[in-house]
Amino acid sequence: MLTSVVNPRYDQPVSREVVVDQTFSKRLREARRNKGFSQRDLAGLVEVDYTYLSKLENNRADYPPKNDVIRALAHHLELDAEELSYLAGRITAEDAKVVQDLAKTHQKQMPVLLRTIRDNPELAQRILQEAHQEEQPED
Repeated sequence: MLTSVVNPRYDQPVSREVVVDQTFSKRLREARRNKGFSQRDLAGLVEVDYTYLSKLENNRADYPPKNDVIRALAHHLELDAEELSYLAGRITAEDAKVVQDLAKTHQKQMPVLLRTIRDNPELAQRILQEAHQEEQPED
């Protein structure tokens, strides 16, 4: 199960639309074209209206795609479903649990930390690099 999250770059959208990361939109359009599908063809396979697929490709959807739609898109376009989910602004249930646990443990500090990371991309990059290094097995 995946949980919807808001892309931090779009914290305060001008409209009420949920903004899907443009990389998701580009990936979807490129993969569809590479497979030779029209929007109507792919929409039929995925069982969504072609106008919704068009909105996803043009980054104009009112909401991010549901899990089953992402899985179907990934299947028909031969893309990695988990990567596509993250690009669509969704995270795994396991990752959502980690965030929830941290929020419970650090109720007052978590919002401050998340806003700081959102507003300081350089800091976010340093934290991510350190976390990645921590995950690497030692030789």
